[in-house]
Amino acid sequence: MLELEAESESTTPTWISFADLMTGLLGAFVLLLVGVMAAQLDMASKLEDEVQKRQVEEQKRLSLEQALAIPLASGRITLNNGRIGISGKLLFELNSDKLEPEGRQLLKSLVAPLRSYLESRDEMLMVSGFTDDKAVSNRNRQFEDNWELSAQRALTVTRTLIEEGMPSSALFAAAFGQEQPLVANTSDKARAQNRRVEMAPVPKAANAASTQQPTVKP
Repeated sequence: MLELEAESESTTPTWISFADLMTGLLGAFVLLLVGVMAAQLDMASKLEDEVQKRQVEEQKRLSLEQALAIPLASGRITLNNGRIGISGKLLFELNSDKLEPEGRQLLKSLVAPLRSYLESRDEMLMVSGFTDDKAVSNRNRQFEDNWELSAQRALTVTRTLIEEGMPSSALFAAAFGQEQPLVANTSDKARAQNRRVEMAPVPKAANAASTQQPTVKP
């Protein structure tokens, strides 16, 4: 009898240890399960945010296409990722910031649809000037370099839009020089593509940080 009691007492700690071990494993499993569920919920939330963001961007693109349907159909402008592109040769002669008559007429036709679009979305228009990689060549040395040429062209377009009815508070100018070419500057045709002016609607709160280059105001 004493031997049985002693044996029972000796085995009790073993069962207690096993129960503690199972409790610990169950707790670890629960924590792991909670962690997995939290990660899945976070992933689902991020996925939903990304889908909503893409839907907003798609709606913005469609709205901009609708607003600019006529000039887009004529091929005088392009629209890529929300950036409205105008060929430099349509606006300016080579190494010049003097606006061509055809370019002025085009800009005039863009004022009404762009103004309506910007007002409906509470956005601003960033007007950016770009050049090719060739150094500026002119007899009077009117421009020191491509930075200055692109800045003056952006200012010319900006001021023209204002003259044609765009509120001055609704746009700003920026210069990129030969940076950010559309295609590699390997031929005259390619360089002609890179000599351009782009206009892009941006949120008003982000206009100061929307470009890494200094903003040139009208």
